Amino acid sequence: MGKLDGKVALITGSGRGIGREIALKLAADGASIVVNDLDPDPAAETVAAIEAVGARAVAVPGSVTAAGFAEGFVGAAVDEFGGLDIVVNNAGYTWDSVIQKMTDEQWDAIVDVHLTAPFRILRAAQPIIAEQVKRARAAGEPVPCRKVVNVSSIAGLGGNAGQANYAAAKAGVTGLTKTLAKEWGRYNVTVNTVAFGLIKTRLTEAPAGSGGTIDVAGNEIKVGVNPDLLTTMEQMIPLGRGGTPAEAAGAVYLLCIPESDYVSAQTLVCGGGFTI
Repeated sequence: MGKLDGKVALITGSGRGIGREIALKLAADGASIVVNDLDPDPAAETVAAIEAVGARAVAVPGSVTAAGFAEGFVGAAVDEFGGLDIVVNNAGYTWDSVIQKMTDEQWDAIVDVHLTAPFRILRAAQPIIAEQVKRARAAGEPVPCRKVVNVSSIAGLGGNAGQANYAAAKAGVTGLTKTLAKEWGRYNVTVNTVAFGLIKTRLTEAPAGSGGTIDVAGNEIKVGVNPDLLTTMEQMIPLGRGGTPAEAAGAVYLLCIPESDYVSAQTLVCGGGFTI
């Protein structure tokens, strides 16, 4: 019996990287997963990997910033699996510039994906959670502890040069987390944040040649970290290296299992000992 048997988890950005590892870890412990990715193929691949280990999953591809996405994403959990128990707001990317060169488009895009999208998803989830709690109480049944984990960054705790948009959005995630912990405690929902340090994904790995890019809404955005800078960053981490996506997923997992049922409104830093 897994610790998450019978639970339904929604995880944004779970087609690749950290999100995929979160999805696989929660599924391996018994959860049914609603998978999301900007692109359909990675989402379908994660669903197939989950089903291969005997768990259930459904894909809801698309941009978390799109109008109506939140309602459709939450609705998929109810339609496919009968409810929701865990929400992990993980989707995101960076689009860096120093402030004098940062455009309104850059600012809006990063704030939308990292802060507005989680707000909309949680807003859409509230009626579902409230109704589930109401039914349980009316039947005289115990109300299970549900979980929200919002992904943040050490940039949101201490700032980071060239990332005014990202740092501001991630700082906002902390405020959203603490507020929802107060609002949803009456539903027996814990709401926490995991702030990642350097995690080695396609968005941070040193680019080969001229560097890599990702396409987001028609914008070709550079990804990757200069190799020399990456080495310097790792030297600042007490454990001496960046983390893996699986290790990052482990931090989220800790806040999804019953052992953390009395932990709420907290920020867990997953950064190998690096502190601001």
